[in-house]
Amino acid sequence: MTEKRVETIRWVGDEDGQLVLIDQTKLPLQLVELNCADVETVWEAIKSLRVRGAPAIGIAAAYGAVIGAQAAADDAAELLQRLQQVCEHLNASRPTAVNLSWALRRMEQRAAALRDESPPAIRAALLDEARAIHEEDRRMCRAIGRHGAGLLADGSGVLTHCNAGGLATAEYGTALSVFFTAQDNGKKLHVYVDETRPLLQGARLTAWELMQRGVPATLICDSMAAQVMREGRVQAVVTGADRIAANGDSANKIGTYSIAVLARAHQIPFYVAAPSSTFDLSIDDGGQIPIEQRAAEEITEGFGRQTAPAGVDVYNPAFDVTPADLIAAIITERGVVQPVTRDAIAAMLSE
Repeated sequence: MTEKRVETIRWVGDEDGQLVLIDQTKLPLQLVELNCADVETVWEAIKSLRVRGAPAIGIAAAYGAVIGAQAAADDAAELLQRLQQVCEHLNASRPTAVNLSWALRRMEQRAAALRDESPPAIRAALLDEARAIHEEDRRMCRAIGRHGAGLLADGSGVLTHCNAGGLATAEYGTALSVFFTAQDNGKKLHVYVDETRPLLQGARLTAWELMQRGVPATLICDSMAAQVMREGRVQAVVTGADRIAANGDSANKIGTYSIAVLARAHQIPFYVAAPSSTFDLSIDDGGQIPIEQRAAEEITEGFGRQTAPAGVDVYNPAFDVTPADLIAAIITERGVVQPVTRDAIAAMLSE
């Protein structure tokens, strides 16, 4: 099958250009691009999940900082002040994915190092930095796939939750990079895709990406995972992560923790695939990871149809935290952390 590629994020033009994103809320029925020519459009795209996935959010925010610096400034100090305000605003769009604050911090540091330069020089450097973040993620995704593919045996059934593919990153993805690289190496896998309620990122996005690549995939309801495991259809679980604490506790889309518990009960290895930028060593353990709360309507009126009584109380956390002791290994661009311990993580990040 001919590989079909889509570019989730791209920049058009020079430092006065604009960001173009695939509007992921329209998938899988429509492939629509969103032109982002101002900071508010970027903020709304991140907040409303038009762009989603920790690495992709970071890349989009970096380009958003470039857009924020486009307005005329009389001197470098004025530009740096405006950039700080833009970065603070973008950083408030979603609290859980650490790549967002990581990328924005890089943008601010790059500009600060050039405070004695002219505004045009600073703006050109900001675009260079955003492009560097974009390209680094592309390389990291490929490396994650190379390190992770060896963990999966030919003929395996694997299960994944949410979407950690090219739509969530610069290209190959994190969890899906492991599958795509295994496919590149001639391995045959069958991927079981959790629908991932309430916004169905698995059904709408992951299933679509796997079909684009010709990877055999079966979509299941989240509540079917235990039965699929008990039937012996799954030999490994691979998910992404949005933030990983210093001890290895990993935040990912709500429902991931349940999958990890089920995997342990069925003696199936549970792997997390994520770039080193996803680690947050300022957070000691998962209890300190901020968990985003989403609107009640995502559950009661998902995709425009009311499915619950009006006025019912709703709890809608977007993420949960999987304890490190349930994770068999964390697959990064630098190698595989196994076992998942504080010391092993620190050693990997210090290399």
